[in-house]
Amino acid sequence: MKLVTFLHGGSEKIGAVLDGGRILDFGAQEPRLAVDMLTLIRRQDELMPLARAAAAAPKAVLEAGAVTLLAPVPRPVSMRDGYAFRQHVATARRNRGLEMIEEFDLFPVTYFTNHLAVTGPGEVKVQDHHLVRLDFELEVAIVTGRSLRNATLEEADAAVFGYMVMNDWSARMLQMEEMKLSLGPCKGKDFATSLGPWLVTKDELAIEGSPKGELLHAAMICEVNGQRLSAGNVDSMNWTFAQILQRTSYGIQMHPGEVIGSGTVGTGCLLELNGSKITDNLWLKAGDEVAMEIAGLGRLVNTVVHVPERLVGVPATLVGGVLPDLYAGSPGGPAGD
Repeated sequence: MKLVTFLHGGSEKIGAVLDGGRILDFGAQEPRLAVDMLTLIRRQDELMPLARAAAAAPKAVLEAGAVTLLAPVPRPVSMRDGYAFRQHVATARRNRGLEMIEEFDLFPVTYFTNHLAVTGPGEVKVQDHHLVRLDFELEVAIVTGRSLRNATLEEADAAVFGYMVMNDWSARMLQMEEMKLSLGPCKGKDFATSLGPWLVTKDELAIEGSPKGELLHAAMICEVNGQRLSAGNVDSMNWTFAQILQRTSYGIQMHPGEVIGSGTVGTGCLLELNGSKITDNLWLKAGDEVAMEIAGLGRLVNTVVHVPERLVGVPATLVGGVLPDLYAGSPGGPAGD
């Protein structure tokens, strides 16, 4: 199913996308499923059969233009981002004059990002210092549907509830400055992560088993103002989501409703494209439209909107005053994600 969270009549609701793009309102069915997406995920064994029955015989259908889509999971339990595509990592490092780091092949890594700054399709609001070298990152994300602890690959695969498109917005100046302190990323990343337009359950997708865990075969593209800049495929992940979840669940309890991003696909951000001279010092600006599409997962479209600073004359120590060379080899340079 293609599950959505949306606004209609001033209320937040959940439902499913039907043929033709119409929206099925779960809360208006019988029996009513007036729950949020996290509840649907947590109680999937009980509620998903009801959701599928409602989709098979829909009674309350809304036209797509009558609703405002939100992120499918607007308030995830947590949100991590990975580093799973070798092409992106190797290229970003090579552009900075660095060799490929051998630890990439030893274990998958993730970092926590701000699960309370999730957006869906539509506007993404940024401030002055975000706009200094503002970047997109083309990624795919999963949502966990089962609890995990010290998971096997099989348990990890079984815990994946569904997939979404993910745009991990990045303020490269802020990221460069803070990561010189070997901590982060934080302010360069925490202002927005866009998810959507749908949360797609695994049964609708071209997923293949492998000794490393399941692989999703799905083409990925990103366009800025109608110009295609990025193209890749989910199946080029060098670390599968099962491997990422196995590592992530080591020694901890993971819960339904956690979001994990793949990291950037090769060619999937301006940092990489500029460094490879595919684009010429191109960065996002206010008014730009960023459209990401993954086969089977839909098209996530966002517009960059500038919000004026609340404070006038912010001290340089809070935001930094030097524009570093993004491509100079330095241990404190960006990780490229």
